[in-house]
Amino acid sequence: MIRSPTVIRRSSEPNPPEQFQQWLDRVARPIEFATRDAFAHLPTVKNLNRFVSSQVMQALSTRVYPRAIEAALLQLRELFLEDQQRLPAEDQQRRLQEATIILGVLRKAVCDSAQAWHEPEPVGVREPGLSETPSRPWWEQPIRFAKGVGPKRTSLLQRFGIETVEDALWTVPWRYEDRSTMTPIGQLVPGVQASICGTIVRSEAKRARSRRLAILDIVVEDSTGHLQAVFFNQPFLEPLFTVGTSVMLTGRVVAGAQGWLDTRMEVAQYEVVGAESEASLHVGRIVPVYHETKGWTSRQMRVLMKSLLDTHVVEAQEVLPVPLRARYRLLPIQQAIQEVHFPQLGTDGGQLDRGLTLAHRRLAFEELFVLQLALASRQRVMKEEVKQVLFNSKTPLLGKLDRALPFQLTEAQERVSREILSDMTSRKPMNRLVQGDVGSGKTIVAVQAMVLACGSGYQAALMAPTEILAEQHYRTMKGLLEPLGLSVVLVSGGGRAAARKAVREQVASGTAQVVIGTHAVIQQGVTFAKLGLAVVDEQHRFGVLQRKTLIEKGYKPDVLVLTATPIPRTLAMTVYGDLDVSVIDQMPPGRKPVRTFLMSDRQRGRAYQILRDELRSGRQAYVVYPLVEESEKTDLQAAMQGAEQLQADELAEFRVGLLHGRMKSEEKERVMTSYKKGEIQVLVSTTVVEVGVDVPNATVMMIEHAERFGLAQLHQLRGRVGRSGHQSYCLLMASGVWGGKGVTGQGGTGTPLSPYASTPYPPSAARERLDALVRSTDGFVIAEEDLRIRGPGEFFGFRQWGIPEFRVANLVRDADMLQQARQEAFALLKQDPQLKAPVHRALRETMLRRWETKLDLGSVS
Repeated sequence: MIRSPTVIRRSSEPNPPEQFQQWLDRVARPIEFATRDAFAHLPTVKNLNRFVSSQVMQALSTRVYPRAIEAALLQLRELFLEDQQRLPAEDQQRRLQEATIILGVLRKAVCDSAQAWHEPEPVGVREPGLSETPSRPWWEQPIRFAKGVGPKRTSLLQRFGIETVEDALWTVPWRYEDRSTMTPIGQLVPGVQASICGTIVRSEAKRARSRRLAILDIVVEDSTGHLQAVFFNQPFLEPLFTVGTSVMLTGRVVAGAQGWLDTRMEVAQYEVVGAESEASLHVGRIVPVYHETKGWTSRQMRVLMKSLLDTHVVEAQEVLPVPLRARYRLLPIQQAIQEVHFPQLGTDGGQLDRGLTLAHRRLAFEELFVLQLALASRQRVMKEEVKQVLFNSKTPLLGKLDRALPFQLTEAQERVSREILSDMTSRKPMNRLVQGDVGSGKTIVAVQAMVLACGSGYQAALMAPTEILAEQHYRTMKGLLEPLGLSVVLVSGGGRAAARKAVREQVASGTAQVVIGTHAVIQQGVTFAKLGLAVVDEQHRFGVLQRKTLIEKGYKPDVLVLTATPIPRTLAMTVYGDLDVSVIDQMPPGRKPVRTFLMSDRQRGRAYQILRDELRSGRQAYVVYPLVEESEKTDLQAAMQGAEQLQADELAEFRVGLLHGRMKSEEKERVMTSYKKGEIQVLVSTTVVEVGVDVPNATVMMIEHAERFGLAQLHQLRGRVGRSGHQSYCLLMASGVWGGKGVTGQGGTGTPLSPYASTPYPPSAARERLDALVRSTDGFVIAEEDLRIRGPGEFFGFRQWGIPEFRVANLVRDADMLQQARQEAFALLKQDPQLKAPVHRALRETMLRRWETKLDLGSVS
């Protein structure tokens, strides 16, 4: 049966856009009056907050608006929730400026979306079962449907991580060019850097036979004159630079054969300006320059961004609470997005390129704040979990362990140990990170936690990043824990199948109390009888997914994470922002700082002399070669040949051993045992000795091709020596890092071998790393320096560490902002733990959309 449409009375009022325009004029009047004449009338405007707030609520209650307009209205109301007159004058003025921008956005939205208006339900005729679909938010709009994109260009944009309109508008330029001043060609002066815009009137491709050169010779003309430009070995420009094409050229102007009469340009940058209608995007302004890929240019990205901004900027959702924006004087989101892509004339170029403008700051703050909110929410949820394990702090095994230790713990170790034991005996699950420099004694603190777990009737698992380190831990733990009556096993991927099966059975039955292995322990079909503590000794992030795997397998142990190297404060707040942090900031007594020397090949004789002197004194040494996947075969060969050469020549009187990752476990075990016993004096190795190997008698670390190592990795290697009271040495053998011819010099702790002052060229990044290592033995200082030199993108590799990738924020530049964002996030959650308040709804949705999957926020949502 067909139902007839419901007929309801029609309104005789003006149409919705006109009516709304009248409302806008009414609300704007007092705001515009208050801002006039540099806010001279502001003190005379009373009860503005009450007026605007009530007007907005009245407007929202009488009509259904397009989504973008509704969002802008809510933003306007947020600005006037507090009494204006109680705020400082500066804040009052800033809010009025924001309100003026929102009113401008609303006026534009009325014109742009007249078709989207519809009558409220009590008025007019509505077909049953039909309803308007509101426009989809940015993040739900695929970029492929944007004007001028389509399937082919979508695949190019995906290379930049752009899938949606939101992704595109948050992809900011990597630099800017001030093309606001174009010099007329007739006014060019030789010797000056200039930008010109003109039309190609001649384009000739030639080839010089003698030098095998491809030459493209063009002449560009404007209304004042013409200019020649020559491009060498760039044949791909020929189809671009055709007669009639408008181009923008920037470069140094030089005089030709006839002096000023035939000026030429040495072109540094060029761009095809394209259609006249687009010219204003590419010249006559500060122009954004985006990263390019084959088939997609910065010019195309600029055109796309302009189109997206014109269509979608009014839909930008303001997620930061008004009080927060006021405290930090942050721009409204629409203005920030607009200005980060197309800055206003006069914006400081240096600030733009360094990402320090108000627009950059606004977007970076939002990224950092939303992440910190997610981490704080995750921490809150973890702390609210019901602890399923109960530890007995009075277990006699702890006392037995203390009496068995042949050394006294440092004050820092004692403090961190108390923090861990306090966590373990509380009613909340432990999720704690222990940071400490190389050799500061993190392992023994973890051993105490494992003894507490085992003494309380649970199993403890220790997961290491590599097989070699797992084996090292196994030997250490066996020696410490078996005398206490605890059974220690190693879960390994190698060895006989029967032995592996026996170990798994011991773990499953609970007879194995301490289980050592790599991170794969939780994935390789190993079942625990009663897992109470998971200790993760790592080089990279023990990710959410591993923790999730533990929970999915039915385990909810306390988690203790040990970092293999100190990490900078900013990274600790992002990578480990959801964990409680302890720092062991004190070294065991009696240890001397390692003396570090940076040496060239010409000083190799001196390096070998240091090596022989130490070996003749009964000490031992490491010689380490780099090993990377791309050149694994040749790197391995270099290490093997190096060992043979040392044994045959320079160190013939000593026994030289070889250790590398391709050796079988039994073989590696045999070599390490011989080295520990002192039967092998020199261990030639690939980077497998980087973490955790402990031979106190070793006093020399010689690192070949030191320029190929990262700074943190070099610091780790250096940490393998200096583990006793004897003076130790680290010899960095490097090539290709010397600034001047024959510059060597003398070096030692605190003295780079060739200070930058004595080199005619700026130091390379590799040279900076090596000099930083020579200058300092403090791992925390070195970590900060490494982050500064390499930048967050390369520091250990984003994906390796699980560091969040930001589109605008930069962890080096924005360290202070990150700290502020973290404080604000925790303060907001204290006030509204689940972000349930209506004013925080958009913020909560944004947090879940960006981080729910990556940070396992399922329980938060």
